[in-house]
Formats: sequence, structure tokens, C-alpha cells
Amino acid sequence: MYDRYAIYFTPQGDLAALGAAWLGWDVAQGRAVTHPDVGGLDVAAITQTPRKYGLHGTIKPPFVLAEGMTADALMAQTDALCRTLAPVTLDGLELAALGRFLALVPVGDQSALAALAGEVVQQLDGFRAMPSEAELARRRQANLTPAQDAHLVRWGYPYVLDQFRFHITLSSKLPKAQVTQVRQAITPLFAPHLGVPFEIGSLTLAGQRADGMFEEIHRYALAG
Repeated sequence: MYDRYAIYFTPQGDLAALGAAWLGWDVAQGRAVTHPDVGGLDVAAITQTPRKYGLHGTIKPPFVLAEGMTADALMAQTDALCRTLAPVTLDGLELAALGRFLALVPVGDQSALAALAGEVVQQLDGFRAMPSEAELARRRQANLTPAQDAHLVRWGYPYVLDQFRFHITLSSKLPKAQVTQVRQAITPLFAPHLGVPFEIGSLTLAGQRADGMFEEIHRYALAG
């Protein structure tokens, strides 16, 4: 039993290994990984916030199971849904600054990915418990737009559907003066994975353990 569940895209292969080391957490194996030495950077501090999630792109954000729902039923429905969804190929990824965060973000047409995420958010929403008033208040500290606030109320998260922007987070919120420095320092690490076609061929059901860390429960191939 997990505290929360989420549907993520989690890379495999070399990018997964690199991201696990960079963040210090392997979401697939559910274990800590030693950080690389990157130009004297304090990698542990830079990656503190995203570490517990592992290397991932959010498709359906973390949620508590609704009363009466079970993890087994969620797994079965996720499996059935993924069998109907087709893989998505992106033109590539780039290493970008999203405000004061660093992330891998898609380049080119993202409409197929947005449609995929929208289907997952809506089709699995029956498993999600309603957010508490405290959770709503915390989310609203981000100065949400009216559209984002409406999504928060309806879907439990502001950045879904037309507000969805796929990204694979690589850092905590950095001091402004550090954003460019860290981006330049880690670009060589991630360069082999930038600007080349990138396939999203599976989705991962992840669970948040009692210690706060997320781990893979099951990976589902997109077979539609």
C-alpha cells in the first residue's frame, strides 16, 4: 500500500541510468544512487526537490486513492487503458530553464503527447480522492490563472489538459545567478540525449512509499 499513486513516463536505458545518478534516486529499482562529480557542483543540494520522484515526466500527477478504490483495480485499469493508447515520438528534447528550474522539455509538435496525457488524466480520474482544503490552498499559492484554478478544483491539479506542459525535472528551484551556471555544467552530461527523436512507448504506475520516495510499481507498454 502506498500513500499516493501517479502515472509517469520514466525513461529506460542510458538516460534512465544517467538521470538516476544525477538525482540520486532510481525510481525503477526504488533505491538511492551515488551522485556524479560534476564540476564541483553540490549535486545533492541542486537535486533535493525532484529526488523523491526519480527521473520522470508527469502524465497524471500524484493522487490519493479514493475511498473504495484499490491498487489492484488501478493497476488493471491502467493496463487496459495503455493497451488502447499509441506510442508517441517527439522530435527531441532540450535542456531548458523553466523559471528557476532546469528540465528536459520536448521540441517540436507536442499535440499527440498532450492528447495522451489528457486521456490518462480523465480516464483514471475515478481513482483519485478529492484534494483537501489545505492542498488546494497550497496549490493556490502559485498564483494560478482562472483556467488553472478550475483544473485544480476539477482534476486535483492545475497543470493538466490545455495547461499541460511535459517536462522531466532535473533541479530544485535555483538561485537566479546559478541557473545558467548549472545548465552549462550539466549540458555535456545530457547532450547525447538532446535533439534526437525521443519515443514515449510506455507509462509507469509509481507509488509513494512511507519514506516519501516514489518507486515503480509496474511499467505498461503503450500498445494502441
